[in-house]
Amino acid sequence: MRLLLDTTYFLPAIGVSIKGLPRNILIELIERGHQIFISDITIFELSAKGAKYVTHGSLTAERVSKGIRAIIYDDRIGRIHIYNTTVLLTAFKLRKYLSDFIDCLILSSAINQADMLITEDTDIKKLAKTKEFQQLLKEINPSFKIKTSTEIL
Repeated sequence: MRLLLDTTYFLPAIGVSIKGLPRNILIELIERGHQIFISDITIFELSAKGAKYVTHGSLTAERVSKGIRAIIYDDRIGRIHIYNTTVLLTAFKLRKYLSDFIDCLILSSAINQADMLITEDTDIKKLAKTKEFQQLLKEINPSFKIKTSTEIL
């Protein structure tokens, strides 16, 4: 299955642990035979989050940089470009329902290029239950699903 993982699941690669999330989720999903994808905007988010921790002295710039390089150069992780026309057009439609345009780009990347988005984001999970979102999925990717890490593992 083609899975796009939200930014949260890549944070451990730059040295940020997330309480309650399995640290090795990427490895686990790959070992189960899933194809893993990341949106280009997630790489930006990792850089921004990393910069915050570097500024506070919690992480070194080298640690953040090493983690981002590890993700980018890992052949098991496919990248989805946010400037793809279909991704952008869907993101613009999603902006009516989600206030965070970065979330719109991640969700749009998943809808257009994957079978499932793995996320902990409450706004995205709420949107997934709406009639408007379900209608959009019917037009673009009717079998698309949104799950959390606990639902997929």
